[in-house]
Amino acid sequence: MNDATTLGRIDEETRSLVQIAAAIAGADEITTRDVMERASPSVDNSKVEEVILQSYLFAGFPRTLNAARIWRSISSTPAPGDDSEAKHTNSAQWEERGQETCRTVYGESYEMLRQNIRALHPALDTWMITDGYGKVLSRPGLDLKTRELCIVAACAATAQQRQLHSHLHGALNAGASVGEVESALAALSGLVPDGDLEKYFSLLAHVTSRRHPPRGKADVR
Repeated sequence: MNDATTLGRIDEETRSLVQIAAAIAGADEITTRDVMERASPSVDNSKVEEVILQSYLFAGFPRTLNAARIWRSISSTPAPGDDSEAKHTNSAQWEERGQETCRTVYGESYEMLRQNIRALHPALDTWMITDGYGKVLSRPGLDLKTRELCIVAACAATAQQRQLHSHLHGALNAGASVGEVESALAALSGLVPDGDLEKYFSLLAHVTSRRHPPRGKADVR
C-alpha cells in the first residue's frame, strides 16, 4: 500500500465524506450509521447531503433513501423546504453545465466517451450529461474535486473497476493530487477488502504512469 503522506493528504472532513460515500454504496445500514455517527462532528451537514444525493447515481435510490433517513436521525437537521437546483425548469442549464463538468472530468477522453456511450444507447448519453453531470454533479453545494474523490470511494466499495479507472483520472482532472487520491483510497480501509484495496492502489499507479510516462518511454494507447 502506498504512503499517502508523501504527496499530500485529504483533510479530516474530506476523509469523512469519502468514507460516507463508500459506506452508502457498499456497506450495510449498521455500518453506514456507524460511519456517519463517527463523521458527524467533523463534517458540514450540507456537504454530507450532497454526497448522499449524488449516491443515487452510483448506488441507486434504495441505498440513497436509506442513507438520507439515517443522516436525518443523526444530524437532527430537517430537509430544506425547497431546492431550486432540482426544478425541471433548469433542464437547459443542466445540459450546458453537464457538458462542461463531464469535459473537465474526462479531459481529452471526453469526445471518445460520448461516442462510446451513444453506441450503447443514445438515452444513456443524454441522461449521463443532463442528469448525471448536469443535474447532480454540477450542483454548487460541493466542489468537483471532493465529488470525484467520493465517486472513487463509491466505485471502489462496489468493485466497479472500469468506472473506478475512469474516476481516478477524473479526480486528478478535477484538481486532486496523486497523494490526495491515495489518501482517499487509504481512508477506505475496513470498508473495502484489503485485497481489493491493494488492487486499487495498483490501478492508481497504472493511471498515473499513463498520465506521466517515464522519460524516454512512449505512451502507447
